[in-house]
Amino acid sequence: LSPHLQIYRLPLTVILSISHRTTGALLGFGAFVFVLLVAAAAAGPDAYAGVHSHVAAWYGQLLTFAFTFALFFHLCNGIRHLAWDIGYGFDYATTHNTAVIALIASAGLTLLLWIVVIATRWSS
Repeated sequence: LSPHLQIYRLPLTVILSISHRTTGALLGFGAFVFVLLVAAAAAGPDAYAGVHSHVAAWYGQLLTFAFTFALFFHLCNGIRHLAWDIGYGFDYATTHNTAVIALIASAGLTLLLWIVVIATRWSS
């Protein structure tokens, strides 16, 4: 068996391509969970309280944070794909640089949103 798979390092652009597809699938699942949350809210206070206890728990907050990052990552990487659709950015340096920019922008937007959410909670 060839050892190439153990020593080969995937380029950042390949990792982001796989991640873009994965986050797209996870966002679809997240939309389903969101529909369940809305349905629980529509079903009444008891159903909503049961769902809210999970969303407010540490694991619910962690999943919500991860969902937020996936949403912003998919958005930023989708903008890269739109640039490719119009024929911009096919050279290696540009694809690598825009990959780094997409990651930094995703992390920054996620943190900014959560700072606003937490600040809003504390101010009320």
